[in-house]
Amino acid sequence: MTSVKISFQQVRKEFVVRGEGGGPSDRFTALEDITLDVRPGEFLALVGPSGCGKSTLLDLLGGLTAPTSGRILLDGRAIQGPARDRGIVFQQYALFPWRTAVQNVEFGLDIAGFKARERRERALHYLELVGLSAFAERYPHELSGGMKQRVAIARSLAYDPEVLLMDEPFAALDAQTRETLQGELLRIWRTMGKTILFITHGIDEAVVLGQRVAVMTSRPGRIKQVVEIPEALRSETEDVRSLPEFGPVRHEVWSLLREEVLKAQQLAGGAGAARASRALEEVAHV
Repeated sequence: MTSVKISFQQVRKEFVVRGEGGGPSDRFTALEDITLDVRPGEFLALVGPSGCGKSTLLDLLGGLTAPTSGRILLDGRAIQGPARDRGIVFQQYALFPWRTAVQNVEFGLDIAGFKARERRERALHYLELVGLSAFAERYPHELSGGMKQRVAIARSLAYDPEVLLMDEPFAALDAQTRETLQGELLRIWRTMGKTILFITHGIDEAVVLGQRVAVMTSRPGRIKQVVEIPEALRSETEDVRSLPEFGPVRHEVWSLLREEVLKAQQLAGGAGAARASRALEEVAHV
């Protein structure tokens, strides 16, 4: 087995944007020189100021868009587009309201060509894995926000992807539900050994979940530093937030991120500065 599962190699992403007042189009650089390796089975958390290109990076890895330059390798092969080896969980649940929980999980399996019996067995298995076997026949409007996100996770896991990409999946949930699902996700990760790339605005969430935390710069996004999370914070039985090692690591990540949020604030000015100030408050307390 290779020691590198995912490799970002000098990745740059530009977008063409319309000029102001009907002027000529311009090029906008979202990501610049992203170079980062992710190990097989690793849980990597990614944090950065708003607008730094975190979601763009996930889209590139998912094959939803292509880099302007550089390349992204999965198991040594360049990513050419979406494929079943990568599952994506977004912040919004995107469940079909006319399908039950089990039918929502079955949907991707149906497209992939699984026969009806196997679809149902796999869907029920993964609903049980996320603790929703008793709610298999419920419709989305009968489920809480946390339950809907569990269905979305089960749906992404059902076709057994090698890599799970998660774009702030718990951001819309209340604090208690978010912490519960963090624990559930860690349990699933330990059980299945998937490689996970998890985007979050929350510093605590990044430190609790990640084996490493990659901190991105303000726009254009680069990898500023990767922080190793000590083994003491990987406890399966204790609330790691209460451990003495948690505070210094959180402070290190916060200090790195705070510098970038302040830079974004200085560059934005006016209304943009107000938005950056709110973002600074958000990452400090989430």
